[in-house]
Amino acid sequence: MLGNLTGWHFLIILLVVLLLFGAAKLPALARSLGQSARVFKGEMKEMRKDDEPADPAASPSTSAPSSLGTTVPDDAASRPRGTDSPQR
Repeated sequence: MLGNLTGWHFLIILLVVLLLFGAAKLPALARSLGQSARVFKGEMKEMRKDDEPADPAASPSTSAPSSLGTTVPDDAASRPRGTDSPQR
C-alpha cells in the first residue's frame, strides 16, 4: 500500500500537516502520539499476561490425578494394599 510513495510524497504530506496544525502544535501532537503508543503497549502486555495460564502447579487438572471411572468400596480403603480379603 505504501510501496508507491516516494520521498517527495512524504515531504508533501509533512508540509500539509505543518500547514494544518502549525509549527507550535507539532511537538504537543508528537508527545500525545508517543503517550498513546506507550499506553497501548502497556495494555497489550496486560492482555498477554491475562491470557497466560495460571501457575501450572496450582491448576487442578495437573495437581490431582483423575479418578473418573474407578470406584472404591468403603471397606477397601481401610485394608492394607496387597491383601484380597478384608481385615477382621
